[in-house]
Amino acid sequence: MTEVAYEIERLVKVYPRQTEAATNDVSLSVRAGEVFGILGDNGAGKTTLVRQMVNLLRSTSGEIRLFGRSVPGNPLFVSRTVAYMPQSSMALNRLKVKEAIYFAAHLRGMSRRDAARERDAMIETWQLGPVRDKSSSRLSGGQQRLLQLALATAGRLPVAVLDEPTNDLDPVNRKHVWEVLRKFNAEQGTTILFITHDAIEAERIVHRVGIMRKGSFLAIGQPAQLKRKLLDHMRLEVWLPPGEVPALPADMPQHWKSDDNVVLSVPRDRAPALLSELRLNESIDYRLYSATLEDLYLHYANSD
Repeated sequence: MTEVAYEIERLVKVYPRQTEAATNDVSLSVRAGEVFGILGDNGAGKTTLVRQMVNLLRSTSGEIRLFGRSVPGNPLFVSRTVAYMPQSSMALNRLKVKEAIYFAAHLRGMSRRDAARERDAMIETWQLGPVRDKSSSRLSGGQQRLLQLALATAGRLPVAVLDEPTNDLDPVNRKHVWEVLRKFNAEQGTTILFITHDAIEAERIVHRVGIMRKGSFLAIGQPAQLKRKLLDHMRLEVWLPPGEVPALPADMPQHWKSDDNVVLSVPRDRAPALLSELRLNESIDYRLYSATLEDLYLHYANSD
């Protein structure tokens, strides 16, 4: 039987002077060695949830257990088991990059020699070599994000909780981040729980995903399993030339629309007729494919 890393039961968090719960009756089980992603729009309660999970925020009611131990009742065990990367802030911004990573590894129980080796390994892993002697406070936004990831993963704790790990990163570095996290999970068995807005990227790495809205999970499961809810729909992307206004069906949900791009959720039985119409306009580019995890995320985000 697979060991459970996190077990959450009926968790509620209501902030003072607020009437609505930021975390509303949440129950969740995350298995050891699992990569679990949390998707949701701004204000869905994602960060509030993970801050309770790492013991930085006290719950109003409910229980959180980490490997069978109460999180609020075992702060030292939590700090020695879970590495947390917040969405913002730099904890060691007065130190040089190499000093900050060494300090993080040493703080987690590594000897000076092992911490030095870990520092060098993390600098190479997160591609921070060119800025290793630079003050952390003088890094670009993307470089600071990579340093935060290095600080979170230095010392190889069993669990990593990451809040928006790819914020401020360009596509190349985002791809690298997911590759490294996948490698840590595969080779070291690291349990990884992360928050992201990027459903397409998340789909490539997660074992399971939870979609949050208004403090609760609307759906939890494997991406393939969850996408079956949209089995009778397809995703249609249409790229438009300047000034072009296509005659697209008004009754089909539009995920987004910009000056040159429209994304529609199309019933499968209506797709052939719609494609026939689009082919008559040679100035329009389009692509039709099966629904993605992003489509499911947007489906829930736009629901009442």
